[in-house]
Amino acid sequence: MKRLFSVLAALSLSLACLSGCQNGESEKGLTPVVLSEVAHSIFYAPQYAAIELGYFEEQGIDLTLVNAGGADKVMTSMISGDADIGFMGSEASIYTYANGSKDYAVNFAQLTQRAGNFLVGREPDEDFQWADLKGTKVLGGRAGGMPQMVFEYILKKNGIDPKTDLTIDQSIAFGLTAAAFTSSDADYTVEFEPYATSLELEGQGYVVASLGTDSGYVPYTAYSANKSFVEENPELIQKFTNAIQMGLEYVNSHSSEEIAKTIQPQFEETPLENITAIVERYKAQDTWKEDTIFEESSFDLLQNILEEAGELPKRVPYEDLVTTEFSKEALQ
Repeated sequence: MKRLFSVLAALSLSLACLSGCQNGESEKGLTPVVLSEVAHSIFYAPQYAAIELGYFEEQGIDLTLVNAGGADKVMTSMISGDADIGFMGSEASIYTYANGSKDYAVNFAQLTQRAGNFLVGREPDEDFQWADLKGTKVLGGRAGGMPQMVFEYILKKNGIDPKTDLTIDQSIAFGLTAAAFTSSDADYTVEFEPYATSLELEGQGYVVASLGTDSGYVPYTAYSANKSFVEENPELIQKFTNAIQMGLEYVNSHSSEEIAKTIQPQFEETPLENITAIVERYKAQDTWKEDTIFEESSFDLLQNILEEAGELPKRVPYEDLVTTEFSKEALQ
């Protein structure tokens, strides 16, 4: 992981003159913005509500959403100039900063405050305890990524050594673990939605624990842009943040059924009742923030998790990697 982000940092240095995509006006008279997201998941319902309810257009933004499939790929798209804004775990911005990038990614708005994945077992287990994982095999996530680090953080909180007390298979690509679980010899898998619910509906697995509940409040995903892009486009960043704030206010003031109907066009292959159940599962664990302010205490917790996972080259300054001015203005 460190080697990967060293490569990204080098690429960033070589492309420092780029400030993102060209932001002229679209045919609609709106400013085009390319947003690269780490994954396409109901976990990010406020973002999709903002899209479907026209909040970005109200702010003068013609948004193009691209699913990068991983934080490393989001960061690469930002460094190369293929994306204006990235949506991912903030660990990616920490890695590139720590490895010397000058035009590093600045986090300007936080969306989720809990982990969005679940532990799925072979059988229902209402009395599940994390100690039950000792001696088992679990399909985990990519080393250095938030899903895997939060999983290890929970294990350590419960006195479990991730390296010796169980076997964690990290060889399966992001988004493919659910399919692999159905034919593997693993006892458990760590899954985002809608995969966790899909496994349950197929009778192939059962959610036994929520990583979001058991890890506590964690700054899981945030929006960022290259430092130069933020400096050159403050009005655009403000408008983008305004739209996300409106999306948060919508999901925090509407029922799971209403939210599901709103975001259904983003998940056409998922039945409405499934979307509703997943939204309710996320609402019940207090997944979404009420505002987009990325607090310093949350950033410190993130760095603590990175340190415990052995993935932090050195601690980095909050004031460089995070700005709250746009989030605070969005509340006015």
